[in-house]
Amino acid sequence: MELLDNLNWRYATKAMCGEKVSEEKMNNILEAARLAPTSSGLQPFEIIVIKNQKIKEEIKAIAWNQSVVTDCSHLLVFAAWDTYTPERINKMFDLTNEIRDTKNEGWENYRQMLLNAYPQKDAEENFIHASKQAYIAFGIALVAAAFEQVDTTPIEGFDPAAVDKILGLREKGLRSVVLLPVGYRNPDKDWLANLPKVRKSKEDLVTVIE
Repeated sequence: MELLDNLNWRYATKAMCGEKVSEEKMNNILEAARLAPTSSGLQPFEIIVIKNQKIKEEIKAIAWNQSVVTDCSHLLVFAAWDTYTPERINKMFDLTNEIRDTKNEGWENYRQMLLNAYPQKDAEENFIHASKQAYIAFGIALVAAAFEQVDTTPIEGFDPAAVDKILGLREKGLRSVVLLPVGYRNPDKDWLANLPKVRKSKEDLVTVIE
């Protein structure tokens, strides 16, 4: 299966060569992330695409100086909502009604249930929930990149507060969750490039309950 072959091909690239990823491939990766499932369809996150080399340099300094941050083609920042608000919830429900050109009583009851629940919760609890939704899209972006034969490096080793400040995310009601440099591997400088992939066996990972 082509997808599985590409997933076997991908790895967390440790060195990139600076070659640019085509806009077509980037659009496919971002579209896959946009189509990711999320809880209640709220899509409580945004993806910031950074091409600017100066900003990459600033982020590299607070991301353990990992070279892929600056040597990648595009640096994606997945940023989750800092909390759920009535305005944010209503916007997505209204969008659904507009696109489907209908109003459904059950759907409106569900809207009200969320309005009675999320906004009353602690903002940190809401952020944690939203960040999990961002991770779903992040995972699908990884898979889409592999399908496009484009390299990626998942990065949690960075200072989120510093990234938020660099990009002005807090003012937009967002908090950075994870970084994803996208580009092409430099096998001459990447110690991991030619090593076998190591994963648990299916038997160790999967339990089937009949």
